[in-house]
Amino acid sequence: MSLRARLLGSYLLLLGVTLAVIAGALLLFLFAQPAPAAPTYQKLATIGRELVNELNLAGLSADTRPLLQRLAQGRLLAQLNDFAATNAVRLLGVNMDQQTVLFDTAEKFQRGDPLPLNRQAYALPLYLRRFLPVQSEPVFGSFTDADGSEWLFSGLIVIRQNQERNALLLADPRPPQTWDAVREQFRDNLARPLVQAGLVGVVIAVLLAAIISRNVARPLQQLGDAAAAVAAGDYNRRVPPGGPPEIRAVAEAFNDMSAQVSAARQAQHDFLANVSHDLKTPLTSIQGYSQAIMDGAAKDPAQAAAIIHEEAARLNRMVLQITELARLQAGQLPLQKQPVDMAALAAAVGQRLAIVAQEKGIALHIVTPPVPTISGDGDRLAQVVTNLVSNAIKYTPSGGQVWLRTQVNSGGVEIAVQDTGIGIPPEDLPRVFERFYQVDKTRGPRRGTGLGLAIAQEIVAAHGGRITATSAGPGQGTTFTVWLPAPQVSSASRGRSL
Repeated sequence: MSLRARLLGSYLLLLGVTLAVIAGALLLFLFAQPAPAAPTYQKLATIGRELVNELNLAGLSADTRPLLQRLAQGRLLAQLNDFAATNAVRLLGVNMDQQTVLFDTAEKFQRGDPLPLNRQAYALPLYLRRFLPVQSEPVFGSFTDADGSEWLFSGLIVIRQNQERNALLLADPRPPQTWDAVREQFRDNLARPLVQAGLVGVVIAVLLAAIISRNVARPLQQLGDAAAAVAAGDYNRRVPPGGPPEIRAVAEAFNDMSAQVSAARQAQHDFLANVSHDLKTPLTSIQGYSQAIMDGAAKDPAQAAAIIHEEAARLNRMVLQITELARLQAGQLPLQKQPVDMAALAAAVGQRLAIVAQEKGIALHIVTPPVPTISGDGDRLAQVVTNLVSNAIKYTPSGGQVWLRTQVNSGGVEIAVQDTGIGIPPEDLPRVFERFYQVDKTRGPRRGTGLGLAIAQEIVAAHGGRITATSAGPGQGTTFTVWLPAPQVSSASRGRSL
């Protein structure tokens, strides 16, 4: 099923559930309300028309004696009682000005009892309005009986010349609320608006499904196409971030993944090229000199054997370093951690390599003030510092300078090795810690294996630290910085910078 169809289906389902909940809530609300009074008003008004005809009240004029006083006397009052019993209604006479009872066929109120009336507006149908006597007006509402029950009434107010107002009321108990009445009321008053709202909601749901599916599906389709391209080998494929924030986040994550895959593929390609070259050179030398010795063509067999031994040793170092790097990356090389004074360790490495720097005509400055003790493997950390200082000396021309510094920074111990050597191009900086990657590829058979920095990075990472390289460019020197966490760094020493 397409995304658009799924969205449309979910919107329609949500719309249907919402309308169903609203309809159910309205039904419960209507059931909780008192039964509507209009049917009772109409019923009582119809019975009232029969009463007017039976008592011949339609021709009453305003100058007659008070209507209800006449009805309350003798034969007329008995006739009212008979009419009330026959039609199962209650008749009351009420002085509207004083809100007092003149008579009550149910005999629950006595003459003169107060009877507050709660009048309500109701539009009497035209066919019932025609029976109203002159000088009268219809009245509708409710009152509370002596026993506390609620009664609905419909009646006539007759106005005398002295503006005294008396009313003849027909009353019935308010009917109980029923589900049939609720459903009928819902059908007559609320069902049509709900259906209309549902139709409008369907149209809006279709439009929203089309718009949202367009905004969501297009970026997803682009992601799918890009993923297929990457799977086919196009590692440079990228997708433009678009759509909702979640889709944009997925697109950005895909682009980062694609960039990492591309970098990994390039690193793998460079690794194979570099390791092939680094293996080929000593193997060629070993094969050539050994062949010369066997053919008797070597002028100095001892020198040839020494070269073979040197190249074999280089191959052995390379294999050991590859094995060591693989074990470090797999976490299989345990660290023998103990308290380490990095200032003393760095100073010792510097003193050991000072002779090498002096022979090359390079000034090695060792600035190692005391720093907090860290927990680490001293031999491995010495290996890192040795590699950095050796590289700085190796890639700095005669007459240059190298600095080895220790200091406290960011809650840890920092070891920085800075030189004035050949520098690193900006495009090479992100790759200097890759296996077999070498910035200077023209040093011939005496160049390194290209594994030292990769091993150093793994050792530092195993100690919970980080190593970075910065350079202003070719000929501008390079700075390698190692940061290691030091749990005992005080707030005073943390702010010190050397």
